[in-house]
Amino acid sequence: MKLRKNQNKEKQLPKEKKQKIYKVNPRKKIVIGLWVLLALSFSFALYKNFTAIDTHTVHETKIIEKEYVDTHKVENFVENFAKIYYTWELDDKSIDNRMEKLKGYLTEELLALNAGTVRKDIPVSSSMRAIQIWTVEPTSDNIFDVTYSIDQLITEGENKKTVQSAYEVTVYVDEFGNMVLIKNPTITSIPSKSDYKPKSMESDGTVDSVMTNEINEFLTTFFKLYPSSTMSELSYYVNESVLKSIGKDYIFQELVNPIYNRKDNQVTVSLAVKYLDQQTKATQVSQFNLTLEKSGSNWKIVE
Repeated sequence: MKLRKNQNKEKQLPKEKKQKIYKVNPRKKIVIGLWVLLALSFSFALYKNFTAIDTHTVHETKIIEKEYVDTHKVENFVENFAKIYYTWELDDKSIDNRMEKLKGYLTEELLALNAGTVRKDIPVSSSMRAIQIWTVEPTSDNIFDVTYSIDQLITEGENKKTVQSAYEVTVYVDEFGNMVLIKNPTITSIPSKSDYKPKSMESDGTVDSVMTNEINEFLTTFFKLYPSSTMSELSYYVNESVLKSIGKDYIFQELVNPIYNRKDNQVTVSLAVKYLDQQTKATQVSQFNLTLEKSGSNWKIVE
């Protein structure tokens, strides 16, 4: 009985099912479509690679050319105005004439502003000795700011003195070229001496005493001949166009503080040369920066 029961149990146990293996058919339409898409993508990539257009950023540079403005007429207008404005005598007629002439330069507003600035009982007379225009700056198409300085001779009784002053005015120029001052002479300043100091050239010890004596002798000979020599005469000592013939009656005096430095086969020279000017009888001091080169036994100025 037990045997049969075991046999029945074995019969009742389900058989293990084998897993089905699905094979992808490469010929199916979906697979073919994917392969076609991949081939097209690859072909398009190759096409783009060979037909690509190089691109680069273009930086535009704007060149702004300054327009030349002829300011001579503005300068002349201001100079003529200044001759009147800074000149008067010790009498009523002179002062009245001054104001009358200023009508040709000032607006009505400025004429009123200047009324009484030179009183008829003023104790001094004035004359303008010199005027110098420093700047003429256009602030618009029709308006110019002008800076100038003047020398006034002031006379008070027996005493005379020169007064130097600087002013700024503004000039309006209409479409016909007519002008009028729209700003009264206003005190200002003019450029003064700068503190700039150029770097002095120094000897680096590359030229020995023997070469120094040779160059000194050569330069002394050359500068003695230079003032009165023609270009053909100078050609033995200097390359064409390095130094121009000047045709002056100068007498050579001395070389001043020559500084020599050597680089390869050339020697740079920085020096001053003193001459006596036969006409003015004054000493003329000229400065030169030259480059010398030796060919054989002779030196020559090449730059």
